Amino acid sequence: MKILIVGNGGREHALLWKIKRDAPDSVCYITRGNGGTDALAIHLPFGPDELPALTPWAEQEGIDLAVIGPEAPLAAGLTDALEARRVPVFGPSRAAARIESSKRYAKEIMRRAGVPTARFRSFTDAESAAAYIADQGAPIVVKASGLAAGKGAIVCLTQDEATEAAHGMLEAHQFGEAGDEVVVEEFMEGEELSVFCLTDGAAAVLLLPSQDHKRIGEGDRGPNTGGMGAYAPVSIVDDALLATVHDTIVQPTLDALHDDGATFRGLLYAGLMLTDEGPKVVEFNARFGDPETQVVLPMLQSSLLDLLLAVARHDGLAGAHPEWRPGAGLTTVLASGGYPGTYEKGKPIDIPLDLLEDDDIQIFHAGTRRTGGKLLTSGGRVLAVTAEGGTLQQAADRSRHAADRITFEGRQFRSDIGWRELERHAGAA
Repeated sequence: MKILIVGNGGREHALLWKIKRDAPDSVCYITRGNGGTDALAIHLPFGPDELPALTPWAEQEGIDLAVIGPEAPLAAGLTDALEARRVPVFGPSRAAARIESSKRYAKEIMRRAGVPTARFRSFTDAESAAAYIADQGAPIVVKASGLAAGKGAIVCLTQDEATEAAHGMLEAHQFGEAGDEVVVEEFMEGEELSVFCLTDGAAAVLLLPSQDHKRIGEGDRGPNTGGMGAYAPVSIVDDALLATVHDTIVQPTLDALHDDGATFRGLLYAGLMLTDEGPKVVEFNARFGDPETQVVLPMLQSSLLDLLLAVARHDGLAGAHPEWRPGAGLTTVLASGGYPGTYEKGKPIDIPLDLLEDDDIQIFHAGTRRTGGKLLTSGGRVLAVTAEGGTLQQAADRSRHAADRITFEGRQFRSDIGWRELERHAGAA
């Protein structure tokens, strides 16, 4: 079997790692790749956004399954282009991917479907946004409507902060075209939860819930990043809550997309807030989340590949029941100095050999490259160090110890990933 992984970050490394475990004899390809994927896949000379080169190559090579990792190729219509060439694809169409590429569209779909989410208004000019902010007060959330690499949502504690955020997006173009339209929405209190939903457009299979940590600093302080770590499972989530998520959020959204002529086949990521009124949607993504993928997939004991193929071949997911490993997993992201702001690249990375040989630890590469036999940094988020354990505390200790032993100039990481869950466990002890 020939499998193409589109993307070259930590999420794609984790997908590739799991697929190779499910099908060791498969021949895998990855767009450009990174410093950790070369042992698992053939690196292609074009990137995930180079559709004119990628689509004819996939057809000519006879690819049996293409798995699209990042959001940008989905928004650009890569799934549509590959399917037009009869290449089986896991990933939604361009129309369905609007659930992520346009926050305004996502909000309108949710409103139409009666899906619980924060109250909102969308704007294309700063003056109107400022007037709405003044009327609503603070705290309040300002979001770039388009794709902003996970950094386009700003929680504003004061009216002035919110007005400045809207101005920065709409007039100063801080997020480029992604901020040409903004969504201003009600601030919601509670814990966030990430739920991956594999779907064939009709049925949905919910994967192991996880919790991401977006802020750069300990205790969830500082600016938002693409994600500094995650853990799974989450003890406050039980079968009843997952049933509520499926029945009131996931299924109504899938039905509304279908009715809108945008049937969603792929991975619908529901970013939720667990409020006093029940779970509400913070945002939807149209693909596997990063870094949640790096902790959820190592916990998946059954085949991921079988599920991806069922969706890509339009076979359906009815009767699918993923099996999970006992215990817990936790991933710690190692980032470049200065991230999420300006940072330098090309810093040599040292990973102790015994970490690479430890079955309880997986090191997923994101912003790395190999040059002249040396492993170097090439991005803001560099590595995700995932560890498993019988308890979350064991997984956390292993992940943090391993993260601390990996070195490169300017390295930074959070040593408190999973802190809420660990506090819950300590309180129950």
